[in-house]
Amino acid sequence: MKNVPPPAQELAIIDQELVRLDARRGQLLARRAYLLSPPAQPVRPLAPEASPQAPLPASPPPSAQNVLLMLGGVLLAIAAIAFTLVSWGHLGIGGRAAVLTGVTVLTLVVPVPLLRRGLRSTAEAVAALGLVLTVLDAYALYRVALPGTDGLGYTAAATAALAALWAGYGTALGALRGPLPAAVLTAQLPLTLWALATGSTPLTVAWALLVTAALDTALALRTGSGTVRGFAGVAAGTTASGALLVAGELSVSAWTPLTALRPDALLLAAAALGLFVARRRQAEWRAVALVCAAVAGLAGIAAVGEVVRTAVPDGWTAPGYLLCAVALSTVVRTRLPRPLVQGLAGAAGVVAALSVLWALPSVAVALLGGVAALPEIWTGLPAVPWPGQQAAPVVLLTAAGALAAVAYGPRRDARDTGAGDGVGVATVTRALALCGSLALGWAGVLVLPLALDAAYPVVVAMPLALTAASLAMVVGPRVPGGSPVRITALVCALAGSVGGSLVSLGSRSATVTALAVLSALFAGASVAAVAATNATRATEAARTRSTRSTRAVLACTAVAYTTALVTAACAVAGLSTGTTAVAVLAVPATVALLAARPSTRPVAVPIEVTAAGAALLAVILASGRAPVLALVLALCGVTAAGTAVRAERRTVAGYTATALFVLATWVRLAASEVSVPEAYTLPVTLPALAVGLLRRRRDPAASSWTAYGPGLAATLLPSLLAAWGDTHWSRPLLLGVAALAIALAGARLGLQAPLILGGTVLALVALHELAPYVVQAVGALPRWLPPALAGLLLLAVGATYEQRLKDAHKVRRSLGRMR
Repeated sequence: MKNVPPPAQELAIIDQELVRLDARRGQLLARRAYLLSPPAQPVRPLAPEASPQAPLPASPPPSAQNVLLMLGGVLLAIAAIAFTLVSWGHLGIGGRAAVLTGVTVLTLVVPVPLLRRGLRSTAEAVAALGLVLTVLDAYALYRVALPGTDGLGYTAAATAALAALWAGYGTALGALRGPLPAAVLTAQLPLTLWALATGSTPLTVAWALLVTAALDTALALRTGSGTVRGFAGVAAGTTASGALLVAGELSVSAWTPLTALRPDALLLAAAALGLFVARRRQAEWRAVALVCAAVAGLAGIAAVGEVVRTAVPDGWTAPGYLLCAVALSTVVRTRLPRPLVQGLAGAAGVVAALSVLWALPSVAVALLGGVAALPEIWTGLPAVPWPGQQAAPVVLLTAAGALAAVAYGPRRDARDTGAGDGVGVATVTRALALCGSLALGWAGVLVLPLALDAAYPVVVAMPLALTAASLAMVVGPRVPGGSPVRITALVCALAGSVGGSLVSLGSRSATVTALAVLSALFAGASVAAVAATNATRATEAARTRSTRSTRAVLACTAVAYTTALVTAACAVAGLSTGTTAVAVLAVPATVALLAARPSTRPVAVPIEVTAAGAALLAVILASGRAPVLALVLALCGVTAAGTAVRAERRTVAGYTATALFVLATWVRLAASEVSVPEAYTLPVTLPALAVGLLRRRRDPAASSWTAYGPGLAATLLPSLLAAWGDTHWSRPLLLGVAALAIALAGARLGLQAPLILGGTVLALVALHELAPYVVQAVGALPRWLPPALAGLLLLAVGATYEQRLKDAHKVRRSLGRMR
């Protein structure tokens, strides 16, 4: 409701508004008079804060003279081209020369007065047309005066002359930016075209490209123009790349050291050129110096490596290249500028990495070659597809030695530059080099027996010995490089154990021996790691030396290999799968005992999870025979019940044990073909409910699922399964009545477990009993009626969606308030 002021106050407000309107009207009339007055009158601003900003003076329109001169130059060039192409034949030789010379000279001279007048853009355009006319002059001269001359030879001479002419023209008119870059680009052609014109070999063409690159490099290093320097640098890189590609192809195709020397000499010359550029410009052009040094290093390695390749037997090329790379890597200990060192070392690293990649298939065969024995286990050593890389161990061990030398060799700069996290760069580099040296050395020794075609026992023993050595490094008190080296050793131990276990599948004795050794090794390493940590728990070094994750991995691996050992031993002994399943349960039982020890608590959860996997394996093995499966489930329940004694495992292990016991009971009843499971389940349910009632009286806050859930499920679920397979009406009726009573009792007493279990069983029994009649009724109805009813149901639910949602929330809150 609006408040209306008294009449006197309202009149005062109206009078104030009229005064404001009159003042505003006066301002607008004054502004209108000013706008209608002549421009010569002085400007009167409206207000200091509203004073408009003075407009910027408009840029002067383009000069008519510039436009005319540009159009004139374009028309002149067009006319010259048309004359050359159309009217050339009507003139004699002298006339032709005069016309060509006159038009070209006139076009090249016009930029001079244009530059004096400050018309630089127009001068650039006219000069570009003049350069085009010089090309037309050269073409016309060839067609008229020298028609029988070789095309490539003439083009080489013409491009050289044009490059010289344009360079002189651009130097004379330094204000023009186009002639000098054009001269640089044109100068790339003469030597190459000359080499092609003389019918030279590809190697001569490559030398021509390299000489051109050297001239471009000299120009880029000496010129003061940034534009010319950029064009010359790009041209030098392009021509040098072409020369390297041609020389590399010729070197690869050579089969004797003599034939490889000629292209290799070009590669070495290119490497020298790259090093020269890197040394001269390592301060100003750091990135360029780095790239040039890297390319020079690659070219040098390729040159020397190709000579080695032609002199060694097939299959030993990679070691030759790797030795060249190792020799080049010694540059890190020199006093050369840092960009050169980094580039050369990077080139050596790339070649070494490619050599290691060449040897990796051998490592993969050594690790996973035993997979071929899985289809026909214990029938002898499988035929492993060896890639034929006999030099793989040499490559891997050489690379490992080179990395070790990097880690332990003297530094070119003893100062350790600090990293952001407080760890020195030299320290990180040393740790990475040690990790790489360890991994490559391990791989080299691993493939050595296969490369030497050693006997089967040696092939099996080598990965086991490597695993033992790696585990000793993992748990050793002092290891160079710290945690990164330990982690690398752990990875090598795991990989070696997998390879050893797979390759041992060729015979029974080898399999059992290998699994026993691996189980002992990892168990011993786990115990040693725990002991070392407990002995020095207070120190930071101990936590770094043996972390919880490392101990967990060792312990879990020991459990896994012990499980595999038990399974393999039972299979070798010829025991049945049921007996094997029972024997495998010894592993989780032992783990449950060990996990209770205080020294094993940090890794208790991982090893218990791994032991649960062993129990699952036992269940799978026993799944073929129901009595054995019931026994296995009962034994698993016993193990879980023993674990539930520990306070921190009481909840999870207790529920698991109950579920396993109940499941074992059901399986046993099904195996005995019991048709009345209630006779066996009710004697369990009644005491369980009595125990639950006592538990609730002592602890009213206890959940009904804990108190009554196991007892009710022990009878309701087996009875439900029996009722679904029973053709009589008595069992479903009795089960339905019992389930209804349990659900009502749960609702009356506010207990979740009886309400949900009873209601679920009642609903399933009703569904089972009414399903045939529902199917019969649906079959008798018209086909359009079920979709129509479904649509009406959806409409009804949608119309009352909010209410249904509230009802669902209310039910959820009601269940949540129950115990």
